[in-house]
Amino acid sequence: MPELPEMETYKTLLNQKIAGQVILDAEIGRIKSINIAPGDFISKVKCQTVIKVERRAKYLVFILSNGCILVLHLMLGGWMFFGKEEDRPKRTVQITLNFGANNLYFFGLRLGYLHLFDKETAAAELSDLGPEPLTPQFTLEFFIELLQNKRGRIKTKLIDQHFLSGIGNCYSDEICFQAKLLPMRDISSLSPAERTALYEAISLVLREAVRFGGYMENPLYAGDELTGGYDEKCKVYDREGEPCVRCGTSIRKEMISSRKTFYCTHCQI
Repeated sequence: MPELPEMETYKTLLNQKIAGQVILDAEIGRIKSINIAPGDFISKVKCQTVIKVERRAKYLVFILSNGCILVLHLMLGGWMFFGKEEDRPKRTVQITLNFGANNLYFFGLRLGYLHLFDKETAAAELSDLGPEPLTPQFTLEFFIELLQNKRGRIKTKLIDQHFLSGIGNCYSDEICFQAKLLPMRDISSLSPAERTALYEAISLVLREAVRFGGYMENPLYAGDELTGGYDEKCKVYDREGEPCVRCGTSIRKEMISSRKTFYCTHCQI
């Protein structure tokens, strides 16, 4: 599932491709992927300029010139492609936004969706999300305060979108590895030094993942060399049985809160 770095990468690239461009038409291949009648959806996005694309947690927010907001959540299996019809991947398309010679295609929206709201309703939809970990306001002092009186496993807390925005399975494991902490440790058991290490790991891992385009390898457009560049840099995620890059111990996989979790049994404590 796309997480903060993947959606941040999409945001950056989409602003390069479609910000300031007009949606000339739309096509709905799966009605359940939108939240209003197809005719209403098309009429409200057609002939509107995409002012800009923003990210909130794992969501992308498309701001249109008529004040309407498109909120995208790709969920498990969702992805996008921007380009000409002849270049698009041969996958079933749930939604298409036409920009003239190029289209923005949405695939895999079986659990994901592209919903249309007015500004106030969009804000309400996203209002219960936790703080963003890559903003200037996310300081060590803020994080320490956030952890006050919190309990629960580190892994479970990191992926809680009400606690902190944008982190999921992959980066929670990478963050725990970077901080040298076992993902099943309870938040309440962390020493002050370990809480600082966790904060620093969140910043380091997410920023590096954004810099390298995240771990998901579906390119946004033909010739996209950024998307998916972090996959080969993952230290533990999906590395079961491989030697730890720090100590050589085999990476272990187990389920925590019904989520697959990868970690080193030796150098994470």
